[in-house]
Amino acid sequence: MKKTYSRKRNVRITLRVTPEEKELIERRMEQAGIINMNAYLRKMAIDGHVIRLELPELRELISLLRRSSNNLNQLTRRVNANGRIYESELSELQQTQDKLWMEAREIFKKLSALI
Repeated sequence: MKKTYSRKRNVRITLRVTPEEKELIERRMEQAGIINMNAYLRKMAIDGHVIRLELPELRELISLLRRSSNNLNQLTRRVNANGRIYESELSELQQTQDKLWMEAREIFKKLSALI
């Protein structure tokens, strides 16, 4: 028979802060994207930090992926329909792929700098 363990949080820790400190804690929670103060304070007490990555390059990468996927789907439909493929379409697809790799490299550089 397999035992299951549940985490029982039945020990209370009380923390008193000034109104300014509470406001600062709430701002940091918002920046971290955490809405539960108990979860935030527990995470900070145990791990000492919360990291939230804001990488505009990641948004650009996702946008490029969507465009590339759409272009590839359109190209595939056209080839299946009439058996033709145009050099300009292949060139556009290749340019998008090149941009994707450039954005991915930038993201990897930023992430490796965090380590």
